[in-house]
Amino acid sequence: MQRRRWTRIVRLSALAAVAALTLSACSSSDVEKKLRFGWPTGVTKQAEKMRVLWTWSSVTALIVGCIVWFLIFWCCGRYWKRNDEVPKQTKYNLPLEWAYTITPFLIIAGLFYYTVVTENYVNKRTKNPDVVVQVDAFKWNWQFEYLSHHNGQGQTVVDPEDVIHSFWVPEFLFKRDVIPYGTTSTNRDNQFEITATSNGHFVGRCAELCGTYHSQMNFEVRVVDPSTFVQYLDALRNLGAANPARQFEALEAIGEVPCATTTHPFNTSRTTRSASQIEGCV
Repeated sequence: MQRRRWTRIVRLSALAAVAALTLSACSSSDVEKKLRFGWPTGVTKQAEKMRVLWTWSSVTALIVGCIVWFLIFWCCGRYWKRNDEVPKQTKYNLPLEWAYTITPFLIIAGLFYYTVVTENYVNKRTKNPDVVVQVDAFKWNWQFEYLSHHNGQGQTVVDPEDVIHSFWVPEFLFKRDVIPYGTTSTNRDNQFEITATSNGHFVGRCAELCGTYHSQMNFEVRVVDPSTFVQYLDALRNLGAANPARQFEALEAIGEVPCATTTHPFNTSRTTRSASQIEGCV
């Protein structure tokens, strides 16, 4: 009688879950974006892939946890000691042993596969990216050079370290170490590619403790429309490389805020807005 009751409860719960998903008319993508389990949304295609991996890995872990908790409490209720009679002893249960041996292996194999697929996508680089930016980190600042970009006519235009740092833009959900050039620790520059999905101003920081002024190694990444970007590069070229204020003046010339709006000191409080959302100019 008790077993039938448990079976009925499980069936009704599964039916309710299916009905809830059907009535809400939510796609798996919509569900994933609402879940996230604390993971930021991200502003690049690579960040989206990492977020999706995190979300469904967490869902898998939660499902496994719920099954384990159910079995624990079910065993506590089903097999608690009622009298001094010795219960029936089972020496072998091959189907059960195969199940709890193969199932964890399949879960781990699945997580490993999707992790590799996502990591390969994040590290993938195209032969002809729209913009190539060289990033140099030093104590204690950053230098950015536009090595090449595509102009409005679809043509490619070519424009004219000391300790370990780490290039990190929190909204990209990604960071990459910056290794001193010419050392034996690496035989190539660290390279990566991102594809932005929304415009905006995003704070960047050094994620490697690099010395006295580590906390001051802030920069700002701006994602703008292609036409605005081409105007900015043209303004930089017209001002000349010898002009120390050319970035400031080029931004002013195209109607952009000439100073960073996001590079405030990192706020560790979880109850306030993130530093990348603060308006203003420092």
